[in-house]
Amino acid sequence: AAAVGLEALNILVEEKLVERSREMGAYFLGLLQTIKSPLVSEVRGKGLFIGMEIDPALATAREVCERLMEKGLLSKETHETVVRFAPPLIVTREQLAWASDQIRDVLAAMDRIAKAS
Repeated sequence: AAAVGLEALNILVEEKLVERSREMGAYFLGLLQTIKSPLVSEVRGKGLFIGMEIDPALATAREVCERLMEKGLLSKETHETVVRFAPPLIVTREQLAWASDQIRDVLAAMDRIAKAS
């Protein structure tokens, strides 16, 4: 078990995955912060761990996660009001841009539904 752990640490260092997480996380966070939706009260994160706070008066984080899953994007509802994103360390800019587009589309659709009711 110790040898496996040591090898995992070596891969993190050799492939510069910590630096990559910092760079890709800043890119993804920037994309998400450009999304203007009344459903979102805050976007925060460190590295590739990013949380999007959902206004509980308008929607639940679970509803957002379920709609994202329908579009092929996995996320996790946390504390009922936060949608958590944790993409893999090897994620590409293109994949993050695609994810951002899906998030934008889901939030826009949910906003339209909320306004119609």
